[in-house]
Amino acid sequence: MASIGKKQHILALVLLLPICISQVIHEQWTKKYGKVYKDAAEKQKRLLIFKDNVEFIESFNAAGNKPYKLSINHLTDQTNEEFVASHNGYKHKGSHSQTPFKYENITVGLEGKWSCQAMKDQGQCGNCWAFSTVATTEGIYQITTSMLMSLSEQELVDCDSVDHGCDGGYMEGGSEANYPYTAVDGTYDANKEASPAAQIKGYETVPANSEDALQKAVANQPVSVTIDVGGSAFQFNSSGVFTGQCGTQLDHGVTAVGYGSTDDGTQYWIVKNSWGTQWGEEGYIRMQRGTDAQEGLCGIAMDASYPTA
Repeated sequence: MASIGKKQHILALVLLLPICISQVIHEQWTKKYGKVYKDAAEKQKRLLIFKDNVEFIESFNAAGNKPYKLSINHLTDQTNEEFVASHNGYKHKGSHSQTPFKYENITVGLEGKWSCQAMKDQGQCGNCWAFSTVATTEGIYQITTSMLMSLSEQELVDCDSVDHGCDGGYMEGGSEANYPYTAVDGTYDANKEASPAAQIKGYETVPANSEDALQKAVANQPVSVTIDVGGSAFQFNSSGVFTGQCGTQLDHGVTAVGYGSTDDGTQYWIVKNSWGTQWGEEGYIRMQRGTDAQEGLCGIAMDASYPTA
């Protein structure tokens, strides 16, 4: 009987071991990212979510059958549903009116990448649309003036009456130093910005469902694109060329800033995100280019546009 009791005790310790290890890792993680929970119940809830996500990440990487890797990041204590709700924010406004496409007849090179402002983080605010709009505006301003200036997402969040701030919008300036980002909805403060730091004339759309057309546009300037990022593999993306499962329910605005190919010939887009440098490859992701689907991986070629100066 004593022997049976001892075996049961050992079994209980073995079963508890993964939880204990997860607690240690979670404590280290909360310190690294400055996470603070409102009470013990919330901390326990987040620990269990964290444990499940870590197991998913480790299992995915151990399989070793994909050209990309996942890693623990600042989003690891969120379920995929919570992540999608708080970090996306693109709202499709319906079909675009087709505009002229001035890059139709250009010839493109094999690779290229635009220099960009430092990586930004939208935080728990569903305004990816503002970050994508600002990134492309910064890009065209640099092309026309040879100056790389950081413009204000917060001004769009506060002042754009067409979109919905942290509740989402779509892509269509102000100096960020004068109008700092707060990751919450606000009201326009004219005292922060007396005159626009950069201006654009309008925008043009890229012909839909054509990666060739998108490549021509990206060869000439950064382009706002929209993608479907619903899966956990995107949430924890770390490195490599992303080829994961995703649909065409466009829910996130990002910026295509370049393209290229790996040594083995895998073609990719270079995409700038707005989830900080802790995510992906210092905030960027390489997404597979030249797929069989006309809309591109995750719908990247479905709804793209760029500002005109």
